[in-house]
Amino acid sequence: MEQYNVTGMSCAACQVRVEKAVNALPGVKNCAVSLLTNSMGVEGDASPSEIIKAVENAGYGASLKKSSSGANSSVGADAYGDELQDRETPKMKKRLIASVLFLIPLMYVSMGHMLWNWPLPAFLDGNHVAMGLYELLLSVIIMVINQKFFVSGFKGLIHKSPNMDSLVALGAGAAFVYSVTALFAMSSAVLAGDDEKIKYLMDQFYFESAATILTLITVGKMLEAKSKGKTTDALKSLMKMAPKTAVLVEGEGEARIEKTVPVDQVKKGDRFIVRPGDSIPVDGIVIEGESAVNEAALTGESLPVEKSAGSTVSAATINTSGFLICEAVRVGEDTTLSAIIRMVSDAAATKAPIAKIADRVSGIFVPAVILIALVTFIVWLLAGQSVGYAVARAVSVLVISCPCALGLATPVAIMVGNGMGAKSGILFKTAAAQEMAGKTQIVALDKTGTVTTGIMQVTDVIASEGVAESDLLEAAYALEVKSEHPISKAIVEYAEKKQIKLLETSGFEIKAGNGLSARLDGKTITGGNARYIESVVNEIPKGVRNDNSELHHAEFDSSSIQTEIKKLASQGKTPVLFARDRTLLGIIAVSDTIKEDSAQAISELKNMGIHTVLLTGDNEITARAIAEQAGVDEVVAGVLPDGKEAVIRKLMESGKVAMVGDGINDAPSLTRADLGIAIGAGTDIAIDAADVVLMKGSLRDVSAAIRLSRAVIKNIHENLFWAFFYNIIGIPLAAGCYVSAFGWTLNPMFGAAAMGLSSFCVVSNALRLNFLKTQDSRRDKKVKNPVTGNLILNNSKNKETEMKISVKGMMCGHCEMHVKKALEAIDGITEAAASHEKAEVTIETSKPVDESLIKAAVEEAGYEYAGVIA
Repeated sequence: MEQYNVTGMSCAACQVRVEKAVNALPGVKNCAVSLLTNSMGVEGDASPSEIIKAVENAGYGASLKKSSSGANSSVGADAYGDELQDRETPKMKKRLIASVLFLIPLMYVSMGHMLWNWPLPAFLDGNHVAMGLYELLLSVIIMVINQKFFVSGFKGLIHKSPNMDSLVALGAGAAFVYSVTALFAMSSAVLAGDDEKIKYLMDQFYFESAATILTLITVGKMLEAKSKGKTTDALKSLMKMAPKTAVLVEGEGEARIEKTVPVDQVKKGDRFIVRPGDSIPVDGIVIEGESAVNEAALTGESLPVEKSAGSTVSAATINTSGFLICEAVRVGEDTTLSAIIRMVSDAAATKAPIAKIADRVSGIFVPAVILIALVTFIVWLLAGQSVGYAVARAVSVLVISCPCALGLATPVAIMVGNGMGAKSGILFKTAAAQEMAGKTQIVALDKTGTVTTGIMQVTDVIASEGVAESDLLEAAYALEVKSEHPISKAIVEYAEKKQIKLLETSGFEIKAGNGLSARLDGKTITGGNARYIESVVNEIPKGVRNDNSELHHAEFDSSSIQTEIKKLASQGKTPVLFARDRTLLGIIAVSDTIKEDSAQAISELKNMGIHTVLLTGDNEITARAIAEQAGVDEVVAGVLPDGKEAVIRKLMESGKVAMVGDGINDAPSLTRADLGIAIGAGTDIAIDAADVVLMKGSLRDVSAAIRLSRAVIKNIHENLFWAFFYNIIGIPLAAGCYVSAFGWTLNPMFGAAAMGLSSFCVVSNALRLNFLKTQDSRRDKKVKNPVTGNLILNNSKNKETEMKISVKGMMCGHCEMHVKKALEAIDGITEAAASHEKAEVTIETSKPVDESLIKAAVEEAGYEYAGVIA
């Protein structure tokens, strides 16, 4: 998407006009214009020169936004900060001060003297023509000061695209022209000595109305501009965190030289140092030193993260304690900070579907208001009212109508929501994604790395009777340290944490699909699944002793070791048995544990009325154990990444679906879902498949994203209601529709004041979103029409297309996935669900499959095929 700056827009009608002009170009796929940021995003292959020419032909200005290339480019936070700088408010402030200085003496004569008989200088007192000329002169000066309204307004009329400035120009111009006409008529009355007509015409001067309209609308536009500036405060605060300098280091030891340079001179591969309290200048990797880094600027996480050699660091994060030497990896616009700013800025340039209704109205709003003003003028003349009265009503209609409020209703709320999200580590790629998050009815969750930590951990250490726990851990450590299996890594990590002594083994062997064996102090030690160990030991003891009070597990309910194994499996744990010289030493259970906040996050989602579904490639026993701990509504087990995409399609038949995954293996399902949410992205936020990127790994950020989106949608509805309500009530009042019923009329000056304040009210309402606490679930409400029941039914299997086979050697979920992939690669097998606890695989086929192919696939995967189960 190419980004452009657009100048000359004053209201939603301008925005629609620019969009139509650019969308009409050949090669343009989509164009979204933001009135809030005066920017435009264009997708397609049309050339920038063609796009700029189309905008200029529509009566506006356009220029390609700054971009950068090269490793040492500093265009990042600074470039975006320059684009967000408020240049309009200072100009309007000067115009307003000048206008007020001339408006005060004008109002003194036109209102003070006429209404309250305030004294006048001798040269004006009693000289009505001189008073008229005095008012004309001052009003002309104010009109010149605010000529922008006339230039932009009449340019819009010439290009057949009238805008808000056109309404202001027509209103103020009509009042001025009518007043000039009255002044000429007064000069004729003076020559004729018609005092009654002179007195009547003195009341027909609307010079002060023309001047006041321009001044009050300038006040409103200035307030609007200041408020609009506050909508990007969160983004600006991120930009301010970007360091301006870096301390590069060259040489080693005593020859080491430190040099402070501007951050834009840092190149990839440069080494830089960061002292305690300093901000990290660019993204890099720690090559020396240890410290804790506060990454709240990027992730919203307040707790510092420990860093050591090999750890990654990001620009704008703060080194809180130690001294670090790092190597630059990403600089300039490639840093994580710049990517976040770019993502939020790009999202502001897109349009939410909810804005379409305002766009449709804005496209016809200004011409409709001009027509209403003309009809108002004619009707009052036909009703017998004076020309002055009819002009006043028509001018009131022109100046009270406000298309700006309609145009700002959606983008200001989206911008504030994006800023709030960025501060909390929640990044919406588009405005449509932010809207969709609030409409979510179903959340599908990948298990590994989303609900669980994705890291195997030891959960239970159970020693056999007469065996010390340290002996069990020593044997397990010595055996598993030579294996690369995820289960082995978990056991080794646990042993190292317990400071278990590492003993040297010999004759190490991997029993494919079963376990491990080795020689230790002249004895054979073995480790693996229950079937393998049972074949090795003389007799499995009737009971085992548990000496570990630190780990979470239950005491034995049965004297049988097999019962304990089944109990661990039912809890989603993988039991690994260890033996020494045919004597069982005990069991070490490992599992992928759920994250600390997963249960709370899912509880929050359910309180919002959102149906939760767990998707996993694990077997059903393990999946249901995890689901029970987390509190998930529904479980779909045994599905590969491409199978998850089919499940998402099925879920979408029941409601709006958000898929939450890691953004890598889950790409097909993230893309298929109504909303793809990538969790735990960290510094890798450029995940193409995701619509929403969560910087942290906390599942609670999913509920926070939905909560924020709901608040934004509610705010947009409030803004749209105010914008429509204001115009629906204000235009008839200005036209004089309530005169006969209530005697209500509206002075054009009050109409101008109302117009100026209407947009200010809309923007101020959007700024209330800054007070939203995204992690506060106390005010959560259930979604309308919540989805209930099992959406993915556990369909009964067709006996003619189902078969079960016995496979020996599987000992964990990874083994199950290995067998599953091997079997599903066979033509005709649509699904294979493996269970290492039962040592069986259930196969679904779309056509007859030769058993020899199944046997060959199992054996090639490294497991033992034991035949078809009747």
